[in-house]
Amino acid sequence: MPGEVSDVSDVSDVMPGEAPGEVPGDVVWQSSPPGSIYDYIKVASFSIGPDGLVNQWSLRAEQLFGIPTDRAVGMDPIEAFVTEDRRDLGRRKMAEVLDGREWTGVVPFRVTDEGTGRVTEGLAEIYVMPTRTEEGERAAVCIVVDVRTLRSIETDLAASQAIFGQSPFGFLLIDPDLRIRRANQRFASIFGGTVDDHRGRTVKDYLSPGESERVSAILHRVLETGDSVTEMLVTGTVPGSTERRHWSVNLYRVHGGSGRPIGIAWLATDITARRAAAREAAQARRNLALLNDAGARIGNSLDLETTARELLDVAVPGFCDLASVDLYQGLLAGDETPPGLADGSAELRRVAFASAVSDAPFIGGPKPVSVGAVHHFAFTSACADALRTAKPQSIAAEDGGLIQSTLAVPMVAHDTVVGLVQFSRTKGSEPFGERDRALAVELAARAAVCMDNARLYRREHERALILQRSLLPPGDPEASGLDIACRYLPGNTATEVGGDWFDVIELPGHRTALVIGDVMGRGLRAAVAMGELRTAVRTLALLDLEPAEVLSALDEIARGLGTPGGTQQSTRGARQSRDADLSEVYLATCVYAVYDSVTRRCTFANAGHLPPVLVEPGEHALMLDVPPGMPLGVGGEPFEEVEVELPEGALLALYTDGLVESRDHPLDEGLQAFVGALTDPSDPLEDVCDHVLSTLDTHHGEDDIALLMARVQGLPAESVGDWTLPREPRSVGRARELARSQLAGWELEPLVDTAELLVSELVTNALRYGEGEIRLRLLLDRTLVCEVWDAGLVQPRRRRARDTDEGGRGLQLVGLLSAAWGSRRTPRGKTVWFELPLPHGGKPLADPAEALLSLF
Repeated sequence: MPGEVSDVSDVSDVMPGEAPGEVPGDVVWQSSPPGSIYDYIKVASFSIGPDGLVNQWSLRAEQLFGIPTDRAVGMDPIEAFVTEDRRDLGRRKMAEVLDGREWTGVVPFRVTDEGTGRVTEGLAEIYVMPTRTEEGERAAVCIVVDVRTLRSIETDLAASQAIFGQSPFGFLLIDPDLRIRRANQRFASIFGGTVDDHRGRTVKDYLSPGESERVSAILHRVLETGDSVTEMLVTGTVPGSTERRHWSVNLYRVHGGSGRPIGIAWLATDITARRAAAREAAQARRNLALLNDAGARIGNSLDLETTARELLDVAVPGFCDLASVDLYQGLLAGDETPPGLADGSAELRRVAFASAVSDAPFIGGPKPVSVGAVHHFAFTSACADALRTAKPQSIAAEDGGLIQSTLAVPMVAHDTVVGLVQFSRTKGSEPFGERDRALAVELAARAAVCMDNARLYRREHERALILQRSLLPPGDPEASGLDIACRYLPGNTATEVGGDWFDVIELPGHRTALVIGDVMGRGLRAAVAMGELRTAVRTLALLDLEPAEVLSALDEIARGLGTPGGTQQSTRGARQSRDADLSEVYLATCVYAVYDSVTRRCTFANAGHLPPVLVEPGEHALMLDVPPGMPLGVGGEPFEEVEVELPEGALLALYTDGLVESRDHPLDEGLQAFVGALTDPSDPLEDVCDHVLSTLDTHHGEDDIALLMARVQGLPAESVGDWTLPREPRSVGRARELARSQLAGWELEPLVDTAELLVSELVTNALRYGEGEIRLRLLLDRTLVCEVWDAGLVQPRRRRARDTDEGGRGLQLVGLLSAAWGSRRTPRGKTVWFELPLPHGGKPLADPAEALLSLF
């Protein structure tokens, strides 16, 4: 058709980097490759003859309008494409064109598909150019563009220009030769110059040789494979600055309309600040993780040296390369205020050291200090200054040394400096910063608090242990009719002092109270509570109460220990139904047993304690069935008594739970092991105790152990004189005769006068103030005991008689001549007794005549 040019030669694709028209050699026409701009715009052409009908129709026109050439040629374009209401205007314009005038305009068109009947509507921009035929007649050539496609291309170009030019990111279009074809303003503002200044450059003009080679290789790979690259990190500098910058680059291959690669798009974001923030966040996370690790690992032991090693286990190598801990020697020795503490001149002991650098020696002073060595820092040194001011100090690195930087951090707990920790980093590591300084202070403070707690615990533990041992029976206790052996073992050093105790209390009538108990809890408070209960037991035992009554009174006392007002206030609080603070309630278990050497009977009462164990000669050991009752301090429940006859030679064992209970095995297993260890009751008691402890040694260490062993040795029948006297006056004389005769049989003539006088007084009082029959009993063991029983409930009361009184001096006389005297209630009355030392005991006897004269 007129105006169209055919290809005159076949030319291959342009060489890389060469634009059309730059082909070397002869100048030739070159076809537009598929996918060019013309394909996008969809330009079509046709010509109109002098008659106003179409006489040529291009292939593009076929594609645009959907009308084949054979039907289009000879067609009236006005009738075919213009709507009916606009045809008059169209014919006028056509006449003007054929009259030689150019025309350009937008014309709506409509095409009906004859095959399907489908109507297509469109909007065409037409360029009409007048021309002449060979005969000289006027004709026209029409260039048609689909307006919708054109407007879409214009919009796309505008959007592309806006994105490229206004993007806040560095935007590059790189050609197949890896040269910059286009850069946006953001890129130019970072690297200087105008946008045009960067055309033709490569990445070698912006990056260091090593980095540019790496990036160029990635660009080649993207161009060859078409695989996109996201978040590629590129590091470099910008003109006028030496600061290292970091960019996150996204790369993707750009294709033409035919799919042919035409270059690479480069989209870069400056992430220098983000990486710095990420490093800060990562460091903060590491520090938090380190502090969390410190909280879990530091302070698991109450030992100072162990705590120091735990600190270094956390710090090396997670925080530093080398570290050491020095503690004041005085604090380690238990001194409250070591000399020189305030000015930092006191001696310190190096208790821990750790290194992550091939066991390199610590270089932090004039000479290395080994672990365990006692030393002090020079007064002018940074370490001494840190101790004086309680503030961390930085120590400068020595030239040529291994250490790059050191922090000397005082260990402060409760405003008290307990020592110094030094953190060091070797050359090649990052120097300490402000954040590291704060972390070092926090680590040292946590360890210092744990160490101070350990020091305070050690002091309290020692005091509690001293208190506890001072309250235990001194030496080997002695008792009438019993062979006694005992053991007390405190828990190991990692366990606080407990409230275990035992006691052996001699009672009138050659009876003995055996007590064992355990205050629940640990520490000084438990030891103090144990001391109060032990004192209360001794006081109640001297009142000669029954075992169940003793435990009932102890229960009231235990409930009053945790109340500011004592037992009375506790009772009032119970009446008012107020809730007790369980943290202030003192609970204790206890077994109280009274053994009578004359009858060889033992009465037990139990307050929540483990049962006693009895081993009879020739029999297996067994646990006595004594009702356990409730622990002391619970209140509200009565205690039961159980009376057991103990055969001669039997072995009785009382113990606390530390002997049989452990976290490694159940209680029943420990009890069976203990019962199994008691085999032969005839062995010496000391050997029996040692055998039990050695057998159960694997279970010991978690709690205190108290063990009380007693072998029964009843009072022989020949050492007992027992008579019943009628209630009549002549029984006084009969009592004197019986006492004189019995003492003579025992070869105790030196005691006859005194005993006869005191027996006469007690029997006379029983006749005058008592009721029922009178029973007289004499007991010989380590002392001589005389007991007078009657059915009366009125207890004798000693009073001072005036000079004119005829009576009232009997009990005064008993008190002057006897070593001890007293009275106690019995199930059927009362018993009044006195005790005399034996002549060979070394204690001088009182003269009855002088005692009588002293009353007047």
